[in-house]
Amino acid sequence: MKINNLIYILLAGYLATFLRLTINNNFCTSIIGSFLVGFLISKRLSFSIEKILLSGFISCFTSFSGFIYFLYKILNQGEWMKFIIFFNLIIIANLFTMFIGFWISRKIT
Repeated sequence: MKINNLIYILLAGYLATFLRLTINNNFCTSIIGSFLVGFLISKRLSFSIEKILLSGFISCFTSFSGFIYFLYKILNQGEWMKFIIFFNLIIIANLFTMFIGFWISRKIT
């Protein structure tokens, strides 16, 4: 991989982190990120653009650690049922949103 691509990945990650802090809502960033992943994976992108967008931007934007921290706070309060419901709800909502993004992208092209 070229050094320019690595710089672009770093810049995309920086921008995504800034946007994540601006939104400051784990669920919203997760849903937006899932939609974008679904939308982008249906496109025929070059290897470099795919890495910049998926590995640089979206991975920093969605931040799996934010999701885990949210669930940890619920689990730490001893609310097992709430933990199980939120865990499943977030996974299902993200998969559904990713599918919608994929479907919309296919309909556009």
